[in-house]
Amino acid sequence: MRRRDALRALAGLPLLAAACRQEPTMSATTTSPTAPMPVIFLAHGAPMLLDDAGWVGGLAAWARALPRPRAILMVSAHWDERPLRIGATTPQPLVYDFYGFPDKFYRLQYPSPGAPALADRVAELARAAGRPFERAPRGLDHGAYIPLMAMYPAADVPVLQVSLPGLDAADLVAFGRELAPLRREGVLVVGSGFLTHNMREGFHGDRPAGWALEFDAWAADALRRRDVDALVDFHVRAPAARRALPTWEHYAPVLVSVGAAIDDPAAAPTFPIEGWWHLAPSFTKRSLQLG
Repeated sequence: MRRRDALRALAGLPLLAAACRQEPTMSATTTSPTAPMPVIFLAHGAPMLLDDAGWVGGLAAWARALPRPRAILMVSAHWDERPLRIGATTPQPLVYDFYGFPDKFYRLQYPSPGAPALADRVAELARAAGRPFERAPRGLDHGAYIPLMAMYPAADVPVLQVSLPGLDAADLVAFGRELAPLRREGVLVVGSGFLTHNMREGFHGDRPAGWALEFDAWAADALRRRDVDALVDFHVRAPAARRALPTWEHYAPVLVSVGAAIDDPAAAPTFPIEGWWHLAPSFTKRSLQLG
C-alpha cells in the first residue's frame, strides 16, 4: 500500500478524543531542580491517535507519572533540517503536515506558551559544542502536538521544537549529549517518532508482521542494555532493519533521547507504553523513559 493510500484510508475515522485547552500560564525555565528530569521517546501515531481512547489514556497517565516539567523540548521525526533549527518562541500556526484528512484534523489547535529562555539555552549549548544553528519561526508539527494534546491537554507547559540536525546516527547521539544539561533545569526532552515505520507494509494484516516483531524485540533489548553502539549501527546489527525502517527518520529521535541520558547511570530504561497500533498492525507503540 502506498503512503498516500494508507493515510487516505485512515482519514475517515471519527475523532473520539479531543484535547481540552485553557489559557497558557507557565513561563520558561528559570531555576534548576535538584533531581534531573527523565528523558522520553514516544511513538506519536498520527492525528488518528486522538481517536484511540486507550492510547490517549496511556499517554495521559504517563504524563501524570512524570515530574511536572518547566518546559518541553520536542525533537520530532517530521523536522529534519541542518544546520540545527531552533523553532518558534512566539505563537505560530501549527504545521498540518499530513494530507487527505477530514477538516476536523486541520482545525486542531495547541496554544502552548513559547519558551524563549529555553531557546536561548539550546543556542548556548549548541554554541558551546561548536554546532551550527539557526533560528526558525516554525510552528509545532504533528509529531509534537498530537502526543502533547494527549499528555498535556491544557497546553499550559512552554514548548520548544528543534529540528533533527541531519540523519547521522552517531551525531544524533552527540546532539542528545549536548542537551543533557537541560535535564537539571526542569526541561523534559522528548524524542517523537516510531521504532518501526514501514508505510508500504505496516498497514497489512490484523497482527504484527514477523519482521516488525523481530525489530521491536531487538530494539527493546538494545535499549534495556543501553547499548549505544548497537543502536547507532542498527542498519547492520538489527534483524529486518530495512523492512522495519525503509527510511529511518522516525527512528532518529530515539538516538537523541538516548544521548541525553546515556551518561547518567541512574537513568534506567523502562517502557511505559508497549503494544501495536491497531490501525497499522506492524507499527510498534513502544515508548521509552530514561530516568
